[in-house]
Amino acid sequence: MELIQSADFWIGLLKIIWINIILSGDNAVVIALAARGLPPHQQQKAVLFGSGVAVVLRIALTVVAAWLMEVKGLQIVGGLLLLWIGAQLMAEEEKSEDEAKEHDGLMSAIRTIMIADLVMSLDNVIAVAAAAKGSMLLLILGLATSIPLVIFGSTLMIKLMERYPVIIVLGAALIGWVGGDTIISDVLLTEVRGDYPWIHYVFATLGAVAVIAWGKFSKKSHPPEEEKST
Repeated sequence: MELIQSADFWIGLLKIIWINIILSGDNAVVIALAARGLPPHQQQKAVLFGSGVAVVLRIALTVVAAWLMEVKGLQIVGGLLLLWIGAQLMAEEEKSEDEAKEHDGLMSAIRTIMIADLVMSLDNVIAVAAAAKGSMLLLILGLATSIPLVIFGSTLMIKLMERYPVIIVLGAALIGWVGGDTIISDVLLTEVRGDYPWIHYVFATLGAVAVIAWGKFSKKSHPPEEEKST
């Protein structure tokens, strides 16, 4: 009770909420991109499942976050996965409304969300853990605030993508940006980052450009069925 009444507690909680608002955005974008091609009744399932997975992964990663950050090459692999996911989401063709294909589409969206959440949740976990300063209550509250933020953010992004298709390109570019930044953040590249402090922006920019180019190329290489039949 004394902890809850202290100013430090409320300052810490505000920090965590702010961190979640900033860092939950990329998770929301991935979920929205993966779910946008699904029928409306399946979009909500994908959003709810993806949001739940994001929170569960953050809880699990909290326990091993410090250790994971020291595993050489892990963030490089994770970053490359994000680049691949971003390109695939951008090039994704509209699914048929056949019931079996809808099911496959939902399963595919869920797999994509799970992989991306696994990679993208690590930065959130580390930032929230740092703001919590060892307080388990703050950590739990921080993880709890992630749920509505990701659900609301994903639902909003799907509606915006339907109305403004350019947001799909921007969303894919954001995933590429995070992917490039994740690669250069690996412990193997510590010396490179020390010698060239600006290299984070170079890798992030290259990641965004690579995803857009890769996605456009994939889309041209695999034209829709209607084009193939003509």
